[in-house]
Amino acid sequence: MVTPSATLTGLAPVLDTNTRILVLGSFPGAASLAAQQYYAHPRNHFWRLVSALVGEDLAALPYADRLPRVLAHGIGLWDVLGACEREGSLDSAIRNPAANDFERLRLLCPRLEVVGFNGQASGKFAPQFAERGYRTVVLPSSSPANAGMTFEGKLETWRRLTG
Repeated sequence: MVTPSATLTGLAPVLDTNTRILVLGSFPGAASLAAQQYYAHPRNHFWRLVSALVGEDLAALPYADRLPRVLAHGIGLWDVLGACEREGSLDSAIRNPAANDFERLRLLCPRLEVVGFNGQASGKFAPQFAERGYRTVVLPSSSPANAGMTFEGKLETWRRLTG
């Protein structure tokens, strides 16, 4: 008999009224959930990519210091899913997904212009954000599971967030 997976709850959004760019992942991986930190897996390229975009080595900072710095650069973090069932960290293993409530986004982030989707799974939500008038960019996943693309190749597309 297969026991059902427990429902996992995602991380709180990192955003404020000055957020101009919002990066949405699908749902935090196991390492991120355990650490209660966005992109906590040591081989995930996220913090290196954002560091290259903003010209500040956020990856070298302790996590608690990264968040105010990423916000200072007008970048917010969240996920398209607020809860799901999943064994492991792969998006393909997600079951019973529940989307986050994005209805209040205009109120919370009145300066928001660009929504970037970190990978194809979150990118499925891009049309919903485009309909609301946001510029959307579906990005190559920063995950170590996306080993088919170099860091430089990922960065080339990620630069579209700020351009």
